[in-house]
This record gives sequence, structure tokens and C-alpha cells, in this order.
Amino acid sequence: MATSTASNLEPVTETARNRAWVRVWLYVVLVTLFALVVVGGATRLTESGLSITEWKPIHGVIPPLTETEWNEEFEKYRQIPEYQQINRGMSLDDFKTIYWWEWTHRLLARGVGFLFALPLAFFWLTGSLEDKLKPKLLGILALGGLQGAIGWWMVASGLVERTDVSQYRLATHLTIACIIFVAVMAVARGLAPHSRGEAVGSTRRFAGWLVVAVLAQIYLGGLVAGLNAGMAYNTWPLMDGALIPGGLFTHTPAWINIFENPKMVQFIHRLGAYAVLALALWHAVSAWRAEPGTTHARRAWLLFALVGLQAAIGIVTLLMVVPMDWALVHQGMALIVLGFATAHWRAAKGSYPLPAQVPQPAE
Repeated sequence: MATSTASNLEPVTETARNRAWVRVWLYVVLVTLFALVVVGGATRLTESGLSITEWKPIHGVIPPLTETEWNEEFEKYRQIPEYQQINRGMSLDDFKTIYWWEWTHRLLARGVGFLFALPLAFFWLTGSLEDKLKPKLLGILALGGLQGAIGWWMVASGLVERTDVSQYRLATHLTIACIIFVAVMAVARGLAPHSRGEAVGSTRRFAGWLVVAVLAQIYLGGLVAGLNAGMAYNTWPLMDGALIPGGLFTHTPAWINIFENPKMVQFIHRLGAYAVLALALWHAVSAWRAEPGTTHARRAWLLFALVGLQAAIGIVTLLMVVPMDWALVHQGMALIVLGFATAHWRAAKGSYPLPAQVPQPAE
């Protein structure tokens, strides 16, 4: 009978062990994704994103190594509008500074691709992946490949007629990166053992909608960055001297102000922050009422605190006219809020079930 019990538990133990290794791998991927997004933010803030004017997914990993190669890269940059209209007269040393930011961002993007693909192949070939995980992980891999193409699509928007990239494409690039971050976090947390089972249905659903709300706010933040909308109207709580400023509908048709009018874009981003904070408070109160004292309720309150901290960081960043260090803290904190919201939602759904233990006949 003891032998039967040990045999019965063996598949469960092996699955738990495999899950632990897969989870560690996915958390390493998350840390790398975090670094990638923050370096991407620095690349935007230093106006470095157009310094590499070609897309060479393989050969591009090697930077210029000689003075001749540096001059060749610099000459390509001289041909685009950003140099001709904004940076004319830039020295080669100044060019190298912006080049290294963009090169580092692209290197990290390539690195996270290998960091995801190679261990995925290893776990798959060694039978360490459960069948239900395979389509999820393949989907994340495919989304990562699409993100690389979107990154070049974004850069290409600033090489011919514009002096910077399209705010539409920048916001899309940032949001897809965050969706990948959410997907990796959701799978990793689903593999973690939880001391408590599922939350009640209302808590689970609200937690899921909060993830959507944070993603929408990050998209709005991408529009703000793309239009440099944070560089103006640097007062709070009033904006341009009023709670509801004038000049929100200066473009026609009216709907285009949401995407192309810097004042409107910043105003909507402010409203989005208030909305996410209110939703997080509502969720925390309702979760505590539904399941007082549980880990689900405590996480809801912690999420509210993180959203409040992020709102405070956003206000400081605005009042200081978006210095690079505060802007990067604001962007990094947005990812922390998004990651925690995702982990909270996934934990509210409970862990992925372990394989059923098959009863063995008594011997």
C-alpha cells in the first residue's frame, strides 16, 4: 500500500518540480523585460531612437568598431530629418552617445528573445512543459517576434518626413511590450502554489478589469511621451489655470484631439490616473467586504497603495518638467503596478491544477 501511495504522488511531485524551474525562468524573463522597457524609455527621453537608421536583426548586434564604421553610421543619420532640422552640427561623439542608447535597447530586445526561445525549446524537448502551457508560451514567443517588427515600424515613421517617431506607433510599441509582460507574469503566477484557493467571482473579475485599466493608462502615457505632452502645463491639480482647461478641441475632426492634441492627451492621461486610483480603491474595499482578512483582500489594498504611489510619482514628474530620472522612475513604477495587478488577478483565479492523482488498487 505504501508503494502504491508513493507511485501515486510521483507525477504530482515531478510536475511541481518542473513548474518551479519554469517559474524561475519566467521571472528572469520578467526582469529582463522590465530592463528593456526602462531602457526604451531612456532611449526616447534622450531622443536616441532614430540614431540607427537600418533594421538588421542579425548583423545589427555588432556595433561600429572602427572610426570608418562610425563615420558611415553617422553619415546615414545625417540623411534623416531629425539631424537636418534639429541636430545639424552634432559632433561624432554626441552621435555615439545617442547611438549607444538605441543599440543597447535593440541588444536587450534580441537578448530577451533568446532568453525566452532557448529555454522554451529546452523545457519542451525534455518534457518539462505541461500541454496546457505550450500554446500560451508559443503565443508569447510569436508576440515577441511581432513586437520586433512593430519596433522597426515605429522607427521607420521618423526617417523620412518627421523629426520623431509617430506617437501612435510609439504607444502601440509600448503597449505590446506591456501585454507581453502581462502574459509572462500571468503564466508564472499560475504555476505558483498558493496558500489560498480562488477568490470570489466579483474579486476575480474586478482584478482582471484593473489590469485592463492599467494597460489603457500606459497606452495614454505612450501618447503623452510621443507628443512630449508632459513638457507643458506643469502644474497640479489645475491644468493651464483650470480644472478643465480650454483648448481641448482645437483640431478637427474633434476625435483626433484625443491622439494629436498635446493638451487633450495630457488631460486625458490625468483623468485616467484618477480613474485607475478610484477603481483600485473600489476594488480594495469590495474585496475586503467579500473576503475580509484574506490574502486576496490584502493584495487588493497593496495594489491600491502602489497605484497611489505611482500617481504621486507622476505628479512630481510633471511638476519638475519631466527630468529623465523621475520620468524613468514613473515608467518603471507603471510596470511594477501592472505586474502586481496581473499577479493579483492570476492569484485570485488560483494555481493551474496539478495532474489528478489516479487511485491505485490496494495490494
